Amino acid sequence: MRMNGRMIPTQHVSRAGLKIRFAAILMAGAVALSSFTLAQTDCATGDHPVDPAAPKNMTPEELIQKFTAEENRVRDARSHYTYTQEVLVQTLNDKTADGQWHEVKQVSYDDKGRKVENVTYSEVSTLRDIQISPEDKDDISVFMQWILTTDQLPEYKLTYAGQQQVDDLDTYVFHVEPVQEEKNKRYFQGRIWVDNRDLQIVKLCGKSIPDQIRVKKHQPMDIRPTFVGYRQFIDNLWFPAYARVDDTLHFQAQSIQVREIVKFKDYARIGTGSAAAKP
Repeated sequence: MRMNGRMIPTQHVSRAGLKIRFAAILMAGAVALSSFTLAQTDCATGDHPVDPAAPKNMTPEELIQKFTAEENRVRDARSHYTYTQEVLVQTLNDKTADGQWHEVKQVSYDDKGRKVENVTYSEVSTLRDIQISPEDKDDISVFMQWILTTDQLPEYKLTYAGQQQVDDLDTYVFHVEPVQEEKNKRYFQGRIWVDNRDLQIVKLCGKSIPDQIRVKKHQPMDIRPTFVGYRQFIDNLWFPAYARVDDTLHFQAQSIQVREIVKFKDYARIGTGSAAAKP
């Protein structure tokens, strides 16, 4: 995010019957919007301690190959759905919102699998201290709903961290960072949690990199906030459902408290006319 111009879940019962993942967290996000209680983005919310034990019956390298192949299935299946993307960005003065931007899009895919976005609601932004940069929109459309497929593996170094219970799911945890940063290209850096039964990502926490630090007097700084994202169990696959930012961005002139709530909801398979689930 850039400074403006003046200085710039229900309990897990069964996978077959599960409609909403991490419902308690999604509900907590909605409550937080009304209470404005600021807390830094916490990657560990709902998590138990990490057990460094190795994966069962496979090496970490074999596990990476297996779960990225499952991520291919998630990417391909999701291109046959429509969904609603809702974004709310707020700046906070202590516990009070003093600026806001709210947008709703309907997202679908064409016959070549390309994403098609149609804005159905967009309010006039009252954000004064920051402005939404292209990198912010890239975070929302790419990284907050990141799907780590096999074709992306050469770009990233995945380090196995261990096993961890996240709410009621048993997961494998990996630290993720780019192997090498290419100019004018953005990457995810952080952690991912992979369900140990379905071998798909169910949680991620981190940020997109690199930040754009001002090197000339009139060049804006663009600082990326840390976000945490969760998925939802739909038609036997884990689809992106929710992402949250609670962060303080430290610019040269001042520090700004930012809250961001992003929802990917109302999934409906193309051609069926019926909603799959609503977080």
